[in-house]
Amino acid sequence: MRTKHVNVLIALAAFVLFSFSCFCISRMTQTSNQLINCRNHILEFKEKILRLKNKTERNRQELINALSKMKYEMTQRENTSTDLVEKKMNTLGKDETVSNNTFEVLKFFFPHLRKVGRIYPDVIIGKEKIGVSFALGISTVSRGNQSYVKQTLNSVVSRMTLSEEKDSVVIVSVADRNEDYLKSVVDMITKRFKRQLKSGSLEVISIPAFFYPNMLHVKQSTEDSGKLESWRIKQVLDFCFLMLYAQPKAMYYLQLEDDIIAKKMYFTKITDFVHNITSNNWFYIEFSILGFIGKLFKSEDLTDFVRFFLMFYKDKPIDLLLGDIFQVKMCNPGETPEKCAERNKQIRIRYKPSLFQHVGIQSSFPGREQYSKRITLQE
Repeated sequence: MRTKHVNVLIALAAFVLFSFSCFCISRMTQTSNQLINCRNHILEFKEKILRLKNKTERNRQELINALSKMKYEMTQRENTSTDLVEKKMNTLGKDETVSNNTFEVLKFFFPHLRKVGRIYPDVIIGKEKIGVSFALGISTVSRGNQSYVKQTLNSVVSRMTLSEEKDSVVIVSVADRNEDYLKSVVDMITKRFKRQLKSGSLEVISIPAFFYPNMLHVKQSTEDSGKLESWRIKQVLDFCFLMLYAQPKAMYYLQLEDDIIAKKMYFTKITDFVHNITSNNWFYIEFSILGFIGKLFKSEDLTDFVRFFLMFYKDKPIDLLLGDIFQVKMCNPGETPEKCAERNKQIRIRYKPSLFQHVGIQSSFPGREQYSKRITLQE
């Protein structure tokens, strides 16, 4: 009987041990499957990380290539802008009509321009600002190894307040066919006057070579008198082109030259003086007694002045023509010189003291120096 109980216990123990073994084997199999699945997930994750890394590397290379391309294009653009930025030549088609083009008056005086579709500057750097109170024109040509234009621009621009700068535009007209000189002026202005260019308060233009009549292209006199005559004629034409370009931009136009220094607060004094004039019946205002420097005109009158200058541009310098136009327009026939002179004082207004100092010794006429026109400003 006891043996029978022992056998039952052994059988029961064996069953329990077998059951436990089966359970352990089942758990181990399940754990092994989980480990395999986990390993597969890890391998899959690793593969995804590698793909992402490769994709990131490709994107990085693409970004580097894009940045390199942008840098190259910016460099090319800067070179283009240095080499004659924003070139605009005859942008209108043959069938387009030109409205409000002040340069059309030139075709009346120069038959060779009647074949030209649109007359406009070769180069324009700036915002082509309009709707301001004052336009200041500076015509510049090469003076060989000497240049005053940077000094001139620095005094003209720096001695304005920000509000005055906002209500004005300074126009530098390069009237020289020498491409190297044009490039040097463009380089200097784009580097030293970036803010003024960006705001639109400073512009650079160049006069197209086709504007000048053939007599200036073919006249190569070896005598000083002939060279001086050609230089004087071209100077009148340079001023006329600049005045026509500035005419639609502002209410008033101030003529300057490229070898002057502006007095401190010059612009404030000009605006205050103009706004305090009780009568609007003035012809022009002189803020300098020297030549054509510092002459202020109403923009609405500029076309009439240009017409007169172009009628006699071969005969006299422009500052002398300025005196002649007064005699023609303002002095009545049979009027005594005294009466005409009295009217002259009323409508040709002179501001004292001069607001501009002429500093150029080297003339724009090759080989010529000028000392007699230097006037020191009292600060």
